[in-house]
Amino acid sequence: MRIDLKSDTVTRPTPNMLEHMLNARVGDDVYKEDYSVNELEEKVAALFGKDSALFFPSGTMANQAAIKLHTQPGEQLICDKWAHVFNYEGGGVAFNSGVSCKLIDGNRGMITAKQVEESINPPDFYHSPLSTLVCLENTTNKGGGACYDLDEIKKIRKVCDQHQLGLHLDGARLFNALIATGQQPNEYGKLFDTISICLSKGLGAPMGSVLVGDEKWMKNAIRVRKVLGGGMRQVGYMAAAGTYALDYHVARLAEDHRRAKELGALLSKANYVAKVEPVETNIVIFYLKNSMPEQTFLQAMREKEIGLSAMGQGKLRLVTHLDYTQEMHEFVLQELESLNTRV
Repeated sequence: MRIDLKSDTVTRPTPNMLEHMLNARVGDDVYKEDYSVNELEEKVAALFGKDSALFFPSGTMANQAAIKLHTQPGEQLICDKWAHVFNYEGGGVAFNSGVSCKLIDGNRGMITAKQVEESINPPDFYHSPLSTLVCLENTTNKGGGACYDLDEIKKIRKVCDQHQLGLHLDGARLFNALIATGQQPNEYGKLFDTISICLSKGLGAPMGSVLVGDEKWMKNAIRVRKVLGGGMRQVGYMAAAGTYALDYHVARLAEDHRRAKELGALLSKANYVAKVEPVETNIVIFYLKNSMPEQTFLQAMREKEIGLSAMGQGKLRLVTHLDYTQEMHEFVLQELESLNTRV
């Protein structure tokens, strides 16, 4: 039994998703003639109450395009120190847009309105970069799938309005947050200028993200996507997978959350675990005690064909997903429990 819990990006299309993909109506998306892509974009724009949306091959490209749309070279964006746009996008903030990052020491990847306001450089102080954009991430990856409080986002929006800053959401796992909190997509559409939605993480599509926003920001999005090399042809087969995922794979995220919480609960009681971060969605982050060296633990998992991520600095991560079945879950729980007798 091979069980891969290193990420929720490892899923494969379900038989029904594959059938939907095979039946997709496609055209040339560079000419905006791919019916299935247009259908997906219209669906996501309507879902969030935004003017338009644009399909991207990856979440990184969607985020980088958003940053480019909001900023000019030499300016600065504000984000948490664990933000995906800073840690996991290859330095694209600097490479693609020529901007720097003001990093905030937040709580599990989440920042507050007060911290944002304190981080804004005085616009008339020409020695420092001009602050023009705030980037939030929901759920937070390195923060263990933590969900923002919507009231705090509203406060951040108010700060951005007061200081003429753009507000972008890296919503790679936003639907996990929506299921966990009961919030609605249009609530986020009202607060953010732009939002990137990943279809290939918890939703189980093989590729793709959608950038959604108001016309003010999105009018040049297709040009930026072209510059970044994101023009695609008969990509409607992949867009159809995203549409299917939005129709059929959102509600089931609750199953992933349940299993992740059960893993977290077991690990919190294990005699070889020093700490488990609070589990809100489908990510479990934990740290081992000195009595259980990381390599020893990882080797024990490999021997049982259980894969997980080592994120550095002692941080280990399990991520539940569409292909992680109840049978697999019970096996993993059993193996984690059995390690108690080996320490």
